[in-house]
Amino acid sequence: MGRSISSKGDRLPGDTPHVATVPYLAVVADPDAGRRQSSAAALEAAGFTVSAAANQAGLSAILDNSEPSVLVLDSSLSDIETVTPALVLVDLDSPAEVKAVEHAGVRDCIAKPPVAKELVHRATALINLVSRRNEARHEAETLRERLRQVSAAVRGTNDPRQIADLVVRGFGETFGADRVWLTTFDDERVPPITAQWHRSRLAPLPEDLFSDEEPARKAADSLWTRAETLTVEGAHPFTMEGDIRLPAELAALGAAASVTVPMGEGSSSLGIIWMALMDSPRDWSRAELGLIQHVAGNAAHGLIQSHLITSQQQVVKQLQQLDKAKTDFLATVNHELRTPLTSIMAYLDMIQENTSDPVSHDVHQMLDIVVRNTERLRLLVEDMLSVSRNGHEESPLHLTPVRLARTLEIVTAALRPLAKLQNVTIAIAPAAEDPEILADEVQLQQVFTNLVSNAIKFTPGGGRIEVGTKLHADTDGTRLATVSVADTGMGISGDEIAHIFTRFYRASNAMSGAVPGTGLGLAITQDIVRRHGGRIDVASELGAGTTVSVSLPFDARAVQAP
Repeated sequence: MGRSISSKGDRLPGDTPHVATVPYLAVVADPDAGRRQSSAAALEAAGFTVSAAANQAGLSAILDNSEPSVLVLDSSLSDIETVTPALVLVDLDSPAEVKAVEHAGVRDCIAKPPVAKELVHRATALINLVSRRNEARHEAETLRERLRQVSAAVRGTNDPRQIADLVVRGFGETFGADRVWLTTFDDERVPPITAQWHRSRLAPLPEDLFSDEEPARKAADSLWTRAETLTVEGAHPFTMEGDIRLPAELAALGAAASVTVPMGEGSSSLGIIWMALMDSPRDWSRAELGLIQHVAGNAAHGLIQSHLITSQQQVVKQLQQLDKAKTDFLATVNHELRTPLTSIMAYLDMIQENTSDPVSHDVHQMLDIVVRNTERLRLLVEDMLSVSRNGHEESPLHLTPVRLARTLEIVTAALRPLAKLQNVTIAIAPAAEDPEILADEVQLQQVFTNLVSNAIKFTPGGGRIEVGTKLHADTDGTRLATVSVADTGMGISGDEIAHIFTRFYRASNAMSGAVPGTGLGLAITQDIVRRHGGRIDVASELGAGTTVSVSLPFDARAVQAP
């Protein structure tokens, strides 16, 4: 805990002595009958209730059945474990008897035989001492609990305004202050914030209290470096050492007592807290100042964290806005590109199918090349739009009952002309039954179109592609339908399989073999399968072909990620 730098005016008189409101119980234990009786009589005359004992056994019996306020013990009976304050009668000329006072607990000694007036005064003083200690302990525990609640509330929020308000109100109510002022400096670590708390009879301070924050920052930096607080009694702008000035705007308020604590992090301060009593002087204990510093530290940490979180949220919001702008842009571009491409492809079909004025063989071949590249461009545009939309909240799955056999027939029928052009055979293996699953049929068609068209591209002439379906249960009992697409193509190396679902990634043999493609098809396929709650697996061997398996649950709603 840091120490306090203080500046004090004139002191008021000390605390008034504790006065009992109920009779005290005193136990007098002394083997000397005459001394025992005189001590008991003196205490009874002063209003005490007295129990007496002549030996250790009698004293123990009394303590077992009562809770006295004070013990008056002869030194010969003082060797007893008790939390009750004890006044020990000693022969001041006997070192052994004087040493008995050193026994644990609250103890004092008085020469024997004791004078009646002094005996009563010393016994009462012991009781008052214990009472004040208990009161101070209770107040300290109450203070710690209140400030613990303030710290817990500060840690429980990421709102900088709420953090600042919790601190100023917590300090004001806990310490009975008249004003509490918190402000952060112009610092990139924390948001600019000012908060205050004040008694209802006082007017609020202006938000722009500091005409220049530099003096306050300089004072806070000095206190932060030394791990100190600045306590002031009266309108004294300087510390006793004279090297830390209370900011002029705060000193001008004329508080009777105040404490100033820095908020900081690392090697410099980032704000300041000022708490003041306007009319009454006050001493701040080391424990109080330590707790104030602790809460100020929690406040600084909370403000730093809230600023970071707010900054991150702003970045996320900007990214979301950019992502939406990107999606909107791609959707617009997709529409604008598809319209002319559709017209181009329609006119190319008309030219190629014109029987009244057919084109030459060479021109027909050139037109075939144009058609293929136009189709390639159309697919690229579709793939780019799919990448931008997949997983987006605006493209939900439209789940309907889907017959897998029918879907696979549609896909293979559409791709057979391309396979024929490549001299590749496509075969659908007959299934024992045609399962019906709940899925998005359009997106499933895209999945299997991507897989079969990939197989065609990577399978040399004379090769074969087999599409098969099987039904089985997963380890957790989920019913699955697995569609496999197996080819006899060039295959993929083992170290590249893990990367083929990455967007724009293309295997090295595809690059070296100049196989056309964008590297987006498998990324789109994997995303659609995952959104259905399924999985996709790849088994391949260089030069021996590839098998891609897609496993889909019968009911995508039961496993679909939110």
